[in-house]
Amino acid sequence: MRRPLALAAAVLFALLPAVPATAAPMDPEDGTGGRNYPRGGEGPEGSEIVFNFQDERIAESSGLAPSLRHEGVWWTHNDSGDFAAEVYAVNEEGETVATVALNVELRDWEAISVAQGPEGEPAVFVGDIGDNFGGSWPNIRVYHFTEPEVLSDMVLDPSVLTFTYEDGGRDAEGLMIDPRDGRLYVVSKEFAGSVYAAPENLDPVGENVLSRVDSAPLFATDAAFSPDGTRYAIRTYWGVTLYDSTDGVPGRSVGSFDLPEMEQGESVAFTPDGTALMAGTEGMNSPVWRVPLEGEQLPDIAADAEADAGGDASEASPVSDAEDTDEGGSTGATPLILGGVAVAAVLIGGIILLVRRL
Repeated sequence: MRRPLALAAAVLFALLPAVPATAAPMDPEDGTGGRNYPRGGEGPEGSEIVFNFQDERIAESSGLAPSLRHEGVWWTHNDSGDFAAEVYAVNEEGETVATVALNVELRDWEAISVAQGPEGEPAVFVGDIGDNFGGSWPNIRVYHFTEPEVLSDMVLDPSVLTFTYEDGGRDAEGLMIDPRDGRLYVVSKEFAGSVYAAPENLDPVGENVLSRVDSAPLFATDAAFSPDGTRYAIRTYWGVTLYDSTDGVPGRSVGSFDLPEMEQGESVAFTPDGTALMAGTEGMNSPVWRVPLEGEQLPDIAADAEADAGGDASEASPVSDAEDTDEGGSTGATPLILGGVAVAAVLIGGIILLVRRL
């Protein structure tokens, strides 16, 4: 997303103190911030910067995903703008260890995911899914290529998947792929965003229709599945909401919390062990934060490991009452829509004018 709209979003957020930044259950008795209160901007205790991007070419990191072949390696890319159509493999020191140039158009790259590809090998999926013109593109595209076994600079012709929305064009920045069945999901970035599911069987040549399956938090900028698929995260500029997807998507919200304050928070990914989120932002030499998870927000793979080590994830849960507030279904952005639609209707005209003038 370009900076004018980001500024407009910030204005709207400031004008809507009663509307949550992420739609998820909140403790009404806890008005001081914390892991289940999406304000503050400090992030959960234990949040820390893991590395800063060292490559000057990475000026607007807009997506982040861990490698499935190379331990300690993360894939990223730039947003739309005057950038080369390149994907970067970065190590835990923030150094670029490989550059993969793709012979395609960089229209508005917004997300990246690494999952099993059509050939059964790890593949890198790049989401050309953004639309700064409010859904004017006739379709969106997801490029994918087999993750290299040896990290080195190369030029590739990726495969292309083409998508349309069942309910008209959307601006989107979230792309996630369920590791259990390979199903792809796109999360739109709007006042009332949505989660869209791709068909179970993708047409590699024709257009694939994305079907709306749930609502999403306000201004979602990325999304990601845990390594075992039992949780997924949707982040916004300000915070993140976690969902239990043990029984599939849409999942049940298991709480939300602030992410550390960032210049323009754009990316999120689970660590390979599932114990934390990695969150990034645009900007030169921008930082990537590690944000620990606990309790219900831990995916099964991490909770089981904690239990084997003698811990009890359920006792540590900061949102132990989340199930009582959201029985049997997903929350998405429904509370946001119901609670803020009246105010948003008054302000939306002013926000649009502000965007046009910036």
